[in-house]
Amino acid sequence: MSKFATVTKRLVLGRPFRSDRLAHTLLPKRIALPVFASDPMSSVAYAPEEILLVLSVAGASAYVYSPWIGLVVALVMVTVVASYRQNVRAYGSGGGDYEVATVNHGPRWGLVVGSALLVDYILTVAVSIASAAANIGSAVPFVATHKVQFAVAAILVLMAINLRGVRESGTAFAIPTYAFVVGILAMIGWGAFRTIVLGDEMRAESADFDLVAEDHHLVGLGFAFLVLRAFSSGSAALTGVEAIANGVPAFRKPKGRNAATTLLWMGTLAVTMFLGLLFLAHVTGAIMAEDPARQLVGAPAGYEQKTLVAQLADAVFTGFSPGVWYVIFFTGLILVLAANTAFNGFPVLGSILAQDRFLPRQLHTRGDRLAFSNGILFLAGFAIVLVIAFDAEVTKLIQLYIVGVFVSFVLSQSGMIRHWNRKLRDETDPAARRQMRRAQLINGFGLFMTASVLVVILATKFLAGAWISIVAMGAIYFLMGGIRKHYDRVTQELKDAEGEPVTLPARNHAIVLVSQLHRPTLRALAYAKATRPDVLEAVTVNVDDADTRKLIDEWERRGFSIPLKVVESPYREITRPVLDYVKRIRGDQPRNVVTVFIPEYVVGRWWEQVLHNQSALRLKSRLLFQSRVMVTSVPWQLESSERALSRADRARARPVAGDVRRGVSAPGRRPADKNGEPGKNDTNGRNSAR
Repeated sequence: MSKFATVTKRLVLGRPFRSDRLAHTLLPKRIALPVFASDPMSSVAYAPEEILLVLSVAGASAYVYSPWIGLVVALVMVTVVASYRQNVRAYGSGGGDYEVATVNHGPRWGLVVGSALLVDYILTVAVSIASAAANIGSAVPFVATHKVQFAVAAILVLMAINLRGVRESGTAFAIPTYAFVVGILAMIGWGAFRTIVLGDEMRAESADFDLVAEDHHLVGLGFAFLVLRAFSSGSAALTGVEAIANGVPAFRKPKGRNAATTLLWMGTLAVTMFLGLLFLAHVTGAIMAEDPARQLVGAPAGYEQKTLVAQLADAVFTGFSPGVWYVIFFTGLILVLAANTAFNGFPVLGSILAQDRFLPRQLHTRGDRLAFSNGILFLAGFAIVLVIAFDAEVTKLIQLYIVGVFVSFVLSQSGMIRHWNRKLRDETDPAARRQMRRAQLINGFGLFMTASVLVVILATKFLAGAWISIVAMGAIYFLMGGIRKHYDRVTQELKDAEGEPVTLPARNHAIVLVSQLHRPTLRALAYAKATRPDVLEAVTVNVDDADTRKLIDEWERRGFSIPLKVVESPYREITRPVLDYVKRIRGDQPRNVVTVFIPEYVVGRWWEQVLHNQSALRLKSRLLFQSRVMVTSVPWQLESSERALSRADRARARPVAGDVRRGVSAPGRRPADKNGEPGKNDTNGRNSAR
């Protein structure tokens, strides 16, 4: 089973990378763009649609405000991108908003940002995959009727790809990401050419339907609230911008400058596509209804509302079905791959939080392929729970979305203002001070814009579902605080006081557990005797009178100098009588210790482990909780374990491509000599000295 698991792991992940290969996994800008910016670029596929869906509550007449809402969202995006270009240059360790808030506001505010980003990354995966299911479902009815299953499968595929490593996942995602950008820009360009130059009238399939308002009495503050809610939904286009700040360590040098350039590329493409899609929606008259069955009048029976991108592709590429299918296919694919932004941001942030002891230490280490494997697994698991709980519905999930990211935006921008204030106190060069003032002005405007958006989001989405995200952030905040307190408490408890003498045991009472007289027992007795304890005895538990009498007779016949103690067990237990006996002989003296020697089999097959060592495992797990009790396992290797070891040695001894070139030889072979010739084995399998 172990071999099967290893083979399966290698097929999925590939061969493990050495730690010194980390530098080879760093990303150039052309690969970093699809790795870290696929989320904000792909969000343009559903952010314009969400604006129209919210405005549909007031009827088609409210669509006149969609271009203006789009312009404000674009302004916020440009501001945030400009602000983050300052962040990545100033803080390049990969902590991103968490590091900025921690350094400039203190650990508590840094923890707020960390919890907000963790929640937002999980929602990024869930929303992107759900939106992909909706877009692909517009062309493939099977996906539309099995959205949850599609979403779970897509998350698992993404998880497997990312476990292979950052560079490998980036290379795999680069072509689909650029194909999506080309398709959307071509659709916008051709649509604008047909409208402005050729004067063609392009009509979406829903343009001739009548949209019935769900509420005919939305006026004054009610209508203003609706417009603000549409703006907050459209602000989903900003999600993922912070991922580049968290991923700076993955860039090639100069890391800060390359990350800033990638941010500029991402912002330019995202704003262009976002405004272009809103323009096409306006000129084609596309209608998106929150409840198509009730709101759309004139739609044919059984009408399934397509996504906005699918409707625009039909309208723009009329009579050219390959163009329509190209846009729909790569839009669905990029929305699946957009979750990759979170798969790169979440594990890095989790590693940094784990390094600061706010999360389990397992999240800090890299896996076989130099990716943060445990963080990837955690993210995939939580995202699957979300898509199942919310039926992979974008409209349901979007209400929980973007709260966390704007919390991090606000604290990051305010932290950068403090950062520049601190720098200005020590800087005397006029040119440098002017540059800092300019950067501070950008961050100040970014703080004003993101804080305003956060207020709007909280006001318009709190009761619609945003409260769930806030509760989740609070829960993660207190959980991470509790983990940090636990680690601090354990560190303090284990801290070695300087100059404190190490107290030696006054008396070591050793016992060897015996079930029958065989080779493992004899080895345990010999090893225990070699440790020279103050008292040494063998102990057996009487669960069967006949077997116990047989053991005693053989013990006496063989004349062992070590006494055999029989512990009675009226209820045929083994663990409890041994524990009680150990407690009695340990006594109350604080310097007395008891050492328990347990013979164990070492097996080579997974099913053999089920047949052996179960009593020993239970006993060890209980003895470890006893103070002043030492547990020593004395292994006896069965033939199956030796055969397994021999197979492993032979596998390691196989030549690997590049061994001679690197001067590396496998175990069992002599290292290559100066002429590059590998050595020969001697009869014992050791390196020959000849």
